[in-house]
Formats: sequence, C-alpha cells, structure tokens
Amino acid sequence: MAPMWDPLQTAVIVASLVVAVGSLLYVVPDRRPDRWLVAAVGVVQVLLVAQLVIGVVQVVEGVPEGVSTATFLGYLVGLVIALPAGVWWARGEPSRAGTGVLLVVLVVVPVLVVRLQQIWDPVLV
Repeated sequence: MAPMWDPLQTAVIVASLVVAVGSLLYVVPDRRPDRWLVAAVGVVQVLLVAQLVIGVVQVVEGVPEGVSTATFLGYLVGLVIALPAGVWWARGEPSRAGTGVLLVVLVVVPVLVVRLQQIWDPVLV
C-alpha cells in the first residue's frame, strides 16, 4: 500500500533537484530569484500539492498498522509549506543568502519525499 504514485514521487524528486541546480546558478552570481525561478518552484509546488492530495486519500482509505498518521500528515503538510516559505525568504533577502535558503529547501524536498515513503512503508527502511 503506497501513499503516493511512484511516478509522482520520481517527478517531485527530479523536478526539485533540477530547480535546485537552476537556483545554484542564481546563488553564484548573487542574483535574487526572478519570475522564471519562482515559476519553476511553482511547478514543484504543484507536484507537492498533488502528492498531498494522494497522501490524504490514502490515509482516508486506511493506514497500515504501526504507521503514525500524525507524522505522515505532518510530513505531507510540511512539504507543501516549505517551498512557499523558501520563496518568501529568498524574495525578501537581498543577498545570495536568500536564494541559498531556497536552494537548501529544494535539496531537502527529495529527502523528505523518501522519508515520507519510509514512514508509510517501514519495510523499505
């Protein structure tokens, strides 16, 4: 019983890492995020919202024994909140540190997606 569709998880991970590389190209020359980088982050955000919806549907259908529903839902919601917070910080900070925060968030997203799967299916651990 997987909480997310595997192709969706793969898409989230790949998109997040690709946008992370793109944001690195903003950090090096000390550029603030422009609308293109924010739009790219928006694509990752849409994928994360889809993951949230699928995860909630899986919880409603039934949680496997031994799985903490609160932890699982916390990860789902945290993933959806992380990127907008990173964009907000990056847009508000005039130095490369703001864009660096966005880069860090984009690199953390794939780790959290893998952890989300481990929470739902502890056999994978």
